[in-house]
Amino acid sequence: MADNNVYIFDTTLRDGEQVPGCKLNTEQKIEIALQLERLGVDVIEAGFPISSPGDFRSVEAVCQAVREPVVCGLSRAVEKDIEVAAEALKKAKRPRIHTGIGTSDSHINYKLRSTREEILERAVAAVRFARRFVEDVEFYAEDAGRTDNEFLARVIEAVVAAGATVLNIPDTTGYCLPEEYGAKIRYLKENVKGIHKATLSTHCHNDLGLATANSIAGVQNGARQIECTINGIGERAGNTSLEEVVMIMRQHPYLELDTNINTRLIYATSRLVSESMGMPVQPNKAIVGANAFAHSSGIHQDGVIKRRDTYEIIDPLEVGVDHSKIVLTARSGRAAIAYRAKNIGFDLTKDELDAVYAQFLLLADRKKEVEDQDLQQIITGHRAKAKTVKKASV
Repeated sequence: MADNNVYIFDTTLRDGEQVPGCKLNTEQKIEIALQLERLGVDVIEAGFPISSPGDFRSVEAVCQAVREPVVCGLSRAVEKDIEVAAEALKKAKRPRIHTGIGTSDSHINYKLRSTREEILERAVAAVRFARRFVEDVEFYAEDAGRTDNEFLARVIEAVVAAGATVLNIPDTTGYCLPEEYGAKIRYLKENVKGIHKATLSTHCHNDLGLATANSIAGVQNGARQIECTINGIGERAGNTSLEEVVMIMRQHPYLELDTNINTRLIYATSRLVSESMGMPVQPNKAIVGANAFAHSSGIHQDGVIKRRDTYEIIDPLEVGVDHSKIVLTARSGRAAIAYRAKNIGFDLTKDELDAVYAQFLLLADRKKEVEDQDLQQIITGHRAKAKTVKKASV
């Protein structure tokens, strides 16, 4: 992989499915996995095999369905978890076991009721055990965002020596600021012996709305894998949004970072996940929301009609959206009325536009949005009235 290429690790089927009420059956998981393969993701985290028989079967099924991406199964730093994950991944063309343990003092003292030295030993043992089954082992240092950097570096150095190929540095609680998270990745790059043997990975949660910013800070400082989900779904406030990080790197060439994602399939993938999980996408969601390329302000509409990039930094076609939307509301101007009228077959003169616009405003004050049929009625009504007046004056 070129040093400026960032792997996309999609965990929609694992972390994304942990959202209450979003349970997928095996057939739905296969359908989404195949779409993720078409989209061009590098790694699909297909599930947590030991968590239930259904999850085990789904991971097996995804392994058989896809050929190009790495298929990953999650486990805790527990031998039984790792054995079950390895069994579920047997038919994968490119299997990866994702194992790990909490490393923050909060997790060590209160969740695991352990010590730093014991955690270090368990981390190394888990990686060594996983390497018995697969060559590709990813280690996660849960709550790395709140872990002391020096201890985190000790753990990471030890698991690299034990054979870890990917190092997941999660901001599990979404607490870090971008500068802080980026500095943590940089610290590991600069202070861990053997770090060049493995790929650093980001896994950021969105509790403070910083998941995307933190992930970008991570790759700017040396991470070369981003763990994310379609539509940013996931535990609590969600995960890093795939569509956001991909398009940020695509739209900012100076970052000199890119992915293998076919961006023209982003919108279709978003719709599939939303419909399969019964999770509507918020209208103002970046990239894939219904309003992401919609304009209702007259000033914005006039600019976009004259030249799209005055108010749109992304061509909607680039992410699989057919066109920008000029939405007619009480804030719309004459340029928008003329534009929408022309789209439905009416080329208005200046006098007609002035008259139609006056009638439009009266209707727009009563309706949230004026539709094409409303505009058509206004125009045909005005023209019929003008024709009647003209006849009467002859």
